[in-house]
Amino acid sequence: MTNTDLRDFLRTRRSIRRFKPDPIPDSVIRDILHTATFAPSAHNRQPWRFIVMINPVTKSHFADLMADEFQRDLEKDNLPPEEIQKRLTRSRERITGAPIVILLCVDMTEMDTYPDTRRKKAEYIIATQSAANAGMQLLLAAHAEGLGGVWVCSPVFAQETVQSALNISKTWEPQAMFLLGYPVEIPVVRERKSVDEISIFLD
Repeated sequence: MTNTDLRDFLRTRRSIRRFKPDPIPDSVIRDILHTATFAPSAHNRQPWRFIVMINPVTKSHFADLMADEFQRDLEKDNLPPEEIQKRLTRSRERITGAPIVILLCVDMTEMDTYPDTRRKKAEYIIATQSAANAGMQLLLAAHAEGLGGVWVCSPVFAQETVQSALNISKTWEPQAMFLLGYPVEIPVVRERKSVDEISIFLD
């Protein structure tokens, strides 16, 4: 692979939300997760944790509990009932329609501990940054396998609900979920801000 090939690969990843029903081999899923673990992490503690959902019953149960939490939040926002139902339906369909749902968590049990609030906060931030690195690596690994995927942040708004729904340890703090599958279509690239607009080059 040339530098140009690699740049093209990185720039052609898209957020995919509609998938074909085709099953994904277990070996491919494991390769994607294995590749994700090569992301950099603070102190090399690798605080990322993954929960893989393939079974339709599990995904449906998870989608329903997430929808209940989502509905409570939307009602607090005073949205019209019809708009709430529209969003809930879309949320359920996205989760249940994805061949694979992977939940990304961060686990602080192996990170450093400090007596002061400032460093405790910093340690948590670098742990979540590490987990996010693995999440991006996961999406690129899926892209390399010909899969599409999308990063969904909703679990971070419903951490206790997710932990209860999936019966996972309280030390596994949900951060995001990835919906993966073979894409129905590849969307066109959205406009990117220019490098000059987002960067400062210091002398």
